[in-house]
Amino acid sequence: MATKNRKLISFDWAIKKILRSKANFEVLEGFLSELLFEDIKIIEVLESESNKEFKEDKFNRVDIKVKNSKDEIVLIEIQYDRELDYLQRMLYAASKIIVEHIKESEAYSKIVKVISINILYFNFGEGDDYIYKGTTSFIGLHNHSKLKLNPKQVELYKTDIVEAIYPEYYLIRINNFNDIAKDTLDQWIYFLKNEEIKDDFKAKGLNKAKEVLDYLKCSEEEKQEYEHYKELLHAQASMYESTYVVGKMEGEKKGKIEGKIEGKIEGKMERTLEIARALKAQNIAVAVIMATTGLTEGEIECLTLN
Repeated sequence: MATKNRKLISFDWAIKKILRSKANFEVLEGFLSELLFEDIKIIEVLESESNKEFKEDKFNRVDIKVKNSKDEIVLIEIQYDRELDYLQRMLYAASKIIVEHIKESEAYSKIVKVISINILYFNFGEGDDYIYKGTTSFIGLHNHSKLKLNPKQVELYKTDIVEAIYPEYYLIRINNFNDIAKDTLDQWIYFLKNEEIKDDFKAKGLNKAKEVLDYLKCSEEEKQEYEHYKELLHAQASMYESTYVVGKMEGEKKGKIEGKIEGKIEGKMERTLEIARALKAQNIAVAVIMATTGLTEGEIECLTLN
């Protein structure tokens, strides 16, 4: 008789709370080794949020940032929000990390290599695959030959591949995975999607993940935090379904036409109230609605449902 797999906490919550510990590096190392097709050794977990130079800085978080044994910086970001300009967000994040990790007096050859891994839980782009890799290469316009490094450049960069110098981008489209694990990388994608590790899975890091991410081994405080986090994710999903995107686009269009700041403020408040009403109608906890919309408890209680 087959045993039922134990409930595991999700990778996205664990990466914020548990996997930053050196004792649990094995989990992240396993995931990165399977995705990058090489043995990855994590040296340290770096500060995950970029230092905001300006209050209006659009990029202010990465779920986790690590340095591996080759002094490459690996960014792992887990995204639920539907962002039309997410590709530019990825570019901005990688570029900011590069700038932050080079000293003013250093030569450009010292620029750090960045690997950007994006785990997306929303429908992003079009295509029939669930893992995409992006690199930079230079192709001749006339003979279509690929530009190569000369011997001196190979010695300087310690590589003979141009793409190895520039950032690499990975897009993991979780919703596109069909739940059929054909190899060890698929086993990781299955876990990311289903929060379950089957007994016959052999991918690097999954045995350790099964141990440290066991829900029953969490403290009561951790369980409460985790359940609150999951409820907040459900609220965010409901917020999107409550025509948030449509309302946002209409509000921006109205603001451009009228050219009035007052109109934008009023439109934003109307959308916030619509979202709050939708969440209240689904009996979402008041604390979660407050965290999602910014409204006070009294304002939420006064809302009437249509």
